[in-house]
Amino acid sequence: MGALDGKVAVVTGASRGIGKGIALVLGEQGATVYVTGRTVEQGSYPLPGTVGETAEEVTRRGGMGISVGLDHADDEAVAALFDRVRAEQGRLDILVNNAFALPEDLTDTSPFWEKPLSNLQMFEVGVRSNYVAAWHAAKIMVPRKSGLIVAISGYTGVAFTYGTLFGTAKSAVDRMARDMAIELQPHHIASLSLWQGLTLTERARHNLANIPHLKDAPATTLTDGSTPEHPGRVIAALAADPDVMARSGGSFITAEVARDYGITDVDGRTIPSLRDKRGSPIWQPIGRA
Repeated sequence: MGALDGKVAVVTGASRGIGKGIALVLGEQGATVYVTGRTVEQGSYPLPGTVGETAEEVTRRGGMGISVGLDHADDEAVAALFDRVRAEQGRLDILVNNAFALPEDLTDTSPFWEKPLSNLQMFEVGVRSNYVAAWHAAKIMVPRKSGLIVAISGYTGVAFTYGTLFGTAKSAVDRMARDMAIELQPHHIASLSLWQGLTLTERARHNLANIPHLKDAPATTLTDGSTPEHPGRVIAALAADPDVMARSGGSFITAEVARDYGITDVDGRTIPSLRDKRGSPIWQPIGRA
């Protein structure tokens, strides 16, 4: 039996990358996982991975994977997703807000005024989409007085990384998680954000191999990197922790939470905290404020 048997999760942006890694681990622990993302057909996106493939792997690992192809900029499609979860499961225990619209020029060193205004898509899918998904999730969680909402953020909440909009969006995600925690506290629902360092996703590996200036930069030092499943292991531990409310409202460095729970990466490595190199989270759990 897994630690999350009987639990229901929604993981956004899980065709590949961090979202996929998280979905796989939650499934491995026995959860039913709704896997969302825009890629439903292999070859329709330059990088490998589809929501269907992730869902199938979730099921192979012992959970139940359910693929839902959607764009998190489409409010009607997102509403339909949560209506489906309510109808099919009658509950929602975990929401992982991972979907984030990464523009193709993210790693371009040009200043913000030389990049297109279309890069504001990072607020549409990355900030606004977090709010919309949490809004729907709370309506399912609150009546049951239980749940966990996790936002995927990063050191860019305080350390310049890639550009102005990226850092601003991730800072907003942290603050949103904290303020949601205050309003959710009476209903025993935890909300927090996790700071990922370099995660060796399909996109990260491609960029590191093809963009010379990224090599050994503060945010992209290979020896600091984790697999996409490492944050999934941390989230699974949080979801199974009866004292998770003690963390509600905080922003946490994933590597440090892993240390607290005795979690290593899939290859047995202990992922380092970059607190000393890249900065410390601003927001503490609301119980410590």
